Amino acid sequence: MGLPIGINQLLNGKVVEWERIDFKKGWNPEDVVHSICAFANDMHNWGGGYIVIGVEEDKGTPMLPPIGIDIKDLDDIQKEVLNLMHKIEPLPIVIPEPVEYMGKNILILWIPGGEARPYKAPIHLGAKEMQKAYFIRQGSVTKKATLQEEQVLLSLAAKIPFDDRICHSASLDDLSLLYIRDFLRKVDSDITEKDIQSMPFEQLCWQMQIIGGTPEFIRPKNVGLLFFSEKPEKYIPYARIELVRFYDDVGDHFDEKILHGPIHLQLQEALDYIRSQVIVEKVVKVDDKAEANRAYNYPYTAIEEVLSNAVYHKSYDDRNPIEVRIEPTSIIVYSLAGPMPPITNDDLQNERVLSRNYRNRRIGDFLKELDMTEGRSTGFPKIYRAMRNNGSPDPVFKTDDLNQYFLAELPIHPAFVGDNVAQDVVEDVVENVVDRMDLIVLLLKEDNTLSAAQLAKQLGVTARTIQRDLEKLSKAERIKHIGPDKGGHWEVL
Repeated sequence: MGLPIGINQLLNGKVVEWERIDFKKGWNPEDVVHSICAFANDMHNWGGGYIVIGVEEDKGTPMLPPIGIDIKDLDDIQKEVLNLMHKIEPLPIVIPEPVEYMGKNILILWIPGGEARPYKAPIHLGAKEMQKAYFIRQGSVTKKATLQEEQVLLSLAAKIPFDDRICHSASLDDLSLLYIRDFLRKVDSDITEKDIQSMPFEQLCWQMQIIGGTPEFIRPKNVGLLFFSEKPEKYIPYARIELVRFYDDVGDHFDEKILHGPIHLQLQEALDYIRSQVIVEKVVKVDDKAEANRAYNYPYTAIEEVLSNAVYHKSYDDRNPIEVRIEPTSIIVYSLAGPMPPITNDDLQNERVLSRNYRNRRIGDFLKELDMTEGRSTGFPKIYRAMRNNGSPDPVFKTDDLNQYFLAELPIHPAFVGDNVAQDVVEDVVENVVDRMDLIVLLLKEDNTLSAAQLAKQLGVTARTIQRDLEKLSKAERIKHIGPDKGGHWEVL
């Protein structure tokens, strides 16, 4: 990764303020480790800064031409920079860039503001390295933080939630104008189509507060990538919903659907699938009553609220998907992490749960604009009300003592328990699975080099489903794999 700014722009002070640049006449490891720590702590939210080695300064401004560094020392200094980084806790990001300027070799260290702040560095190098302290920038000076400044620094660490942090590894090119335009249309935004066409893309992103950083290093925020990137998982792993539908209590027959893309579109796709493929209505005639009772196996309103809240409150820095298990007698939504403290499992047993802390306020704001979630702790009462109005049992909510997970279970309506219609669905699925296995055998007869991914594409299911089918066919001795996993082939027995 190179510097986000040219050396001329950096040294003329027109793009980067002098407070964000620390000039070093020569190589002094102790001074450098303190400055790295200070820029990573980014106490004033400037976006980090630059250390320029080989340039003398006068009251914070560079004295040019530079003194420079002997080219023979450049490699050794860069290696020592790497060593200094590992003396700071936690490990900061430092990008070294040797450049030639005015005929002299200088070294620039770029330190973005750290997402894991606060950072501590050794007060002295050598025998006393165990003594560490917080360092900050005050004007153009690096200094050890006072006790009061430490308290401010520690409070800042908790003020930037994951969804509002910038992603250093992404760029504006990862944000899609198509998704942004679609979102603004859906929420009936005051930003009109004419505005979108006339304003620069960067300005539009600033207006929506989905980018951040410094003028020379503008980057998307995580919330922008989650809503407006074609592949959020490229930067936020497992930002997805996995649907698994079981057709029996044993778990032998099931389908799975893994959703990708912007999280609000994943949510809508999951809800559309459940509404069209899972929810059914039943009419029950009651003796001595003119009107029949109507009920759904699951009320859509309750499912929508449960799944929307899972998307809203999931911990996106935790590498786990949202899991939706559609079982014969219930729908279970499972996500990590659990509710924000001080909410406990006992609190979840109440019909109204009052939360004072929110994990993803920006995500919540966007979902509320789309009318996909409730606000002000009204979600739980809405779920209870929908279940009771449908005649369903009450929902079940759980977490553990450490709030590591959140589980919501919606039991099926009693009228659908042991339903013959459900049994017919199971038989249809079993028949479809058998037909699919027969098709796999036929396809392998035609081309015995087909991979699980290729078979999945032809049959319209996931590669994991095909992999399980292949294992079952192998155990049944209908097929046999010859050779290595990659490059081998199938033999139809």
